[in-house]
Amino acid sequence: MKTRGVLSLLLLAQTMVAQDTIRFEKALAVQSGSRYGREAIYTDLLSYQLFNGQLQPRAGNLFNKTGNGDSIIWRPVTADEGGRFRVFSRRNFQRSNNPFLNPGAVDRGADYLYITYDAPQQQAVLLRIQGSAGLYINGAPHMGDPYSVGYMHIPVLLKKGLNEIYIRGANVLPELIPVQQALHLHTDDVTAPHIVLNKNNSRLKVALVVSNASAGAAADLSVTAAIKGKALTSAVAAIPGLATRKIFFEVDGSAINQKGKYDCKLVLKRGNQTVHSATITLEAVLPGEHYSSTFVSCIDGSLQYYAVTPQVQGNKESQALFLSVHGAGVEAIGQARAYQPKDWGNLVAATNRRPRGFNWEDWGRLDAMEVLKIAKDSFKPDPSRIYLTGHSMGGHGTWFLGATYPDQWAAIGPAAGYASLKDYGSADGRIPDSARSEVERLLLRSGNQSDVPKLAANYQPLGVYILHGDSDRVVPVTYARQMREVLGTFHKDFSYYEYPGGEHWFGDQSVDWPPMFDYFKWHRRLPDSLTNTIDFTTSSPGISASYRWATIYQQLHPLQFSRIQLHRNRPAAIISGNTQNVALLKLSLDDFQPGTTINIRLDSTPSLSYTTLSSKDSVYLIKTHSGWALTKPPAAASKNPLRYGTFKEAFNKRMVFVVGTRGTAAENQANRDKAIYDAESWYYRGNGAVDIVNDTEYQPTRYTGRNIIIYGNADNNSAWKILLSESPVQVKRNQLSAGDKKWTGDNLATYFVWPQKDPALLVGVIAGTGVKGMKAAYANQYFAGGSGFPDFMIFSDQMLKDGAAGVKLAGFFDNSWRLSNEQMAGTAD
Repeated sequence: MKTRGVLSLLLLAQTMVAQDTIRFEKALAVQSGSRYGREAIYTDLLSYQLFNGQLQPRAGNLFNKTGNGDSIIWRPVTADEGGRFRVFSRRNFQRSNNPFLNPGAVDRGADYLYITYDAPQQQAVLLRIQGSAGLYINGAPHMGDPYSVGYMHIPVLLKKGLNEIYIRGANVLPELIPVQQALHLHTDDVTAPHIVLNKNNSRLKVALVVSNASAGAAADLSVTAAIKGKALTSAVAAIPGLATRKIFFEVDGSAINQKGKYDCKLVLKRGNQTVHSATITLEAVLPGEHYSSTFVSCIDGSLQYYAVTPQVQGNKESQALFLSVHGAGVEAIGQARAYQPKDWGNLVAATNRRPRGFNWEDWGRLDAMEVLKIAKDSFKPDPSRIYLTGHSMGGHGTWFLGATYPDQWAAIGPAAGYASLKDYGSADGRIPDSARSEVERLLLRSGNQSDVPKLAANYQPLGVYILHGDSDRVVPVTYARQMREVLGTFHKDFSYYEYPGGEHWFGDQSVDWPPMFDYFKWHRRLPDSLTNTIDFTTSSPGISASYRWATIYQQLHPLQFSRIQLHRNRPAAIISGNTQNVALLKLSLDDFQPGTTINIRLDSTPSLSYTTLSSKDSVYLIKTHSGWALTKPPAAASKNPLRYGTFKEAFNKRMVFVVGTRGTAAENQANRDKAIYDAESWYYRGNGAVDIVNDTEYQPTRYTGRNIIIYGNADNNSAWKILLSESPVQVKRNQLSAGDKKWTGDNLATYFVWPQKDPALLVGVIAGTGVKGMKAAYANQYFAGGSGFPDFMIFSDQMLKDGAAGVKLAGFFDNSWRLSNEQMAGTAD
């Protein structure tokens, strides 16, 4: 049946389909030229015009002009029979050598679709838009569904009358689903373990999404899960108003004793009142079969999973452990099932938080290392026989994790992988190390952790087996040959094989390649006590600080590459070597006897003497103008590997979003809209969950041990005074300052990070000087895997039009969290 017409002049009609789902037949589209990539800068002229009230979406209306003076106009488009709008192509966009204007390629959201809905009354609906990179409804930003997975159900409150939706994407299926009840259990994105028979299955953890279509937060919630006559009730997290959250609960599967699939009935209660029920399916597998296991992540307290290919005839301690990292779009359980069980160890497949996730960088990196720790604790492998492998994006993950944590592995085996995101993501195969301005160079430097070839020396102590099909058209074999050439200049123990005629995937042997595992078999990781030579490079101590008995504690220049080349002569009690870009170095002296006087010779500094005090002693050395000197452990308040920055690091350690509510209604709404959008993005990209609280609820004692994300400024967020009173970056209504630099206006924004009193914790800040400024900060490119952000970035809404020219100041705090002219760059006003 047809709904009411909207904007009759444009004939944007809607049609009702099954279950009253509202789909759209006609719309307007425009070639917006938006650029979103893996850098801090994005450009989006439509967003700029929307925020400034300049949009006039009418058929034939001018939107913009190209560099050649051609007109870009709004034009009508029609959906196909399935309700999907397929518009534009990438061929119309000119590529650029500037990585900030073209970081890899124009994203799938290079174009905008405009649809409207004329609501007969105010009503709550679930917004589901497949194929969209992002959208605005009535000006509020929301996460899209770029991979068309179909499980994004965004609660929104439509206003009576005209509701406007702008959708970034070129292959879009938009739907509005009227809400039948305020709280709803969604069963299309379940994170669940397998029930492994003959194991303890009495408290299995399962997660799914609950949507709350009411305006107020829903608290005092519980889920009762019943399976095979066993019921278990779990209290679950509160759901903010007009938001979703992935909650987890426990299931008692102890009554299941046969392989198969079983219905698990769920009842969601608010207090004693049942508000929704649903059924999910859990699967029981035999011991020895591939299985999934869930765990509560230390990153954000959400439920995640990993998959296992168990050892033949069950786990035996002190055997091998293989960590496998999957390709884009691959589930961890699918990755594990591609391997035949081995008789000499267990294989564990991490998830990267999602099948696409974070390219095994950022929170994908943390997920992999979290799973590695769990696997070590569970299977108790021989520490000398831990191996890393992966395919495609997981091949990149293998190169990246292998170089970032080289002391964790005996050998690595990248298959069909690209080494660097900077290479694979660029238009022509190489993003240049130079940029057009100091600001661009500094921002590119913030992503140095992704430049894996510059970390290649870290592979020296590892076995490396490179596998690639010579007919691969997804990740061309030139990437493998590139790394073969790099390794060939110094590495004495790597193996290389091109599979003849092999495409990107040539069967399970694309990952489960017997010669690779044979190669692994004869490689062992030496213990620290037998490792006397170190050659280690890192882009940041906050990502990777330590190799064996040496730790790069602080850098001279943040996010530039640091290198240590050290040799330890234990009989002579001498440690000597060279350093690059190291400000503070820590040496562990565990392998020396107490009372040993050690001579330390670094760079051209005369020998320093230190006498060990115990069997667990260590020494700190500081780089001064005159050379190296012994020093005390640094102050807890200074930068350290547990809390180093950059801005993205604030989104770790069970972050809490604190939303400013002390401003005008428009300011408060912009703060909340941004926090909800970030929470949706974190869920979609990272299978995550986050607590969102108002500033009036925030008390430091309630959130100890957790990072805090502030939304708002000093005038409208009361938590600012508690957490940021000493910050050199200050934001008020119509004013932003960084030290002695000041800017005025309502269109300024900033992202920055600042230390909490706890030496391991941070505050992340997303602030604007007004509604325009806060909206300029809406885009959350910091959740893109491998994107580079400095400690602070100050910009105006002009960035949306002009790119890097709209950045006022960006940079890194020094090691005492002070502003340093040497570590920042800006544009002239």
